[in-house]
Amino acid sequence: MTVGLFIPCYVDQFYPGAAIATLELLEKLGVNVVYPENQTCCGQPMANSGFEHLADGCNKLFLKNFAGFDYVVAPSGSCVLHIREHLHSDDKPNLATELSQKVYELSEFLTDVLKITSLPSKFPHKVGMHQSCHGQRGLHLSQMTELVAPDFSKPGRLLQMVEGIEIIPLSRKDECCGFGGTFCVTEEAVSVKMGKDRIEDHLQHDAEYITGVDMSCLMHMEGILKRQGSKVKVLHLAEILNGK
Repeated sequence: MTVGLFIPCYVDQFYPGAAIATLELLEKLGVNVVYPENQTCCGQPMANSGFEHLADGCNKLFLKNFAGFDYVVAPSGSCVLHIREHLHSDDKPNLATELSQKVYELSEFLTDVLKITSLPSKFPHKVGMHQSCHGQRGLHLSQMTELVAPDFSKPGRLLQMVEGIEIIPLSRKDECCGFGGTFCVTEEAVSVKMGKDRIEDHLQHDAEYITGVDMSCLMHMEGILKRQGSKVKVLHLAEILNGK
């Protein structure tokens, strides 16, 4: 198969290591990966703020860059969810619908498409797993604790394959970190308080690292950790799964 690598703006600009780890991991697993160099924003920030009609150029460019691949994979649950639910085209509606169903977040691609059962990676550290809201409630990457239903976590299943890792328990494992895209700008005080609460849960359980499938959530928590002078670090899931 040939996969188009879809990298969100903030990953490209601030956390290229997560993008590189995604590429290397997919290639290690035998996937032919192509990175369309003209890709830009998927349009999610505009849609989140109520201006989806201004994202038409983003939709057209996404179609131009990624139509024709067997799958499109991104290290971002929120961007993937946006494309699945909002990608559209007045000129090519059928193509837009078809492409939107080929876009996968990294952990669901590894578990649902590649169906991997082992990873040649090592990470001998205590790690807290942050369940991002878009991934959990939109893409169903993990079970919601308020439901009386079997528990599962696709990112968690992958982390269990990593040699030496200790996944710490959390008191509230699927609580929002408060980032919420443009929410953290319009409701800064609430966003920060939620972030502090989310971090405290990890700190109380002695996490050395906090990981997740969305660098946006991790970026939010990283900012708070640095302001607190904490030694706890954040790493995208791909960077741990790609570890040696």
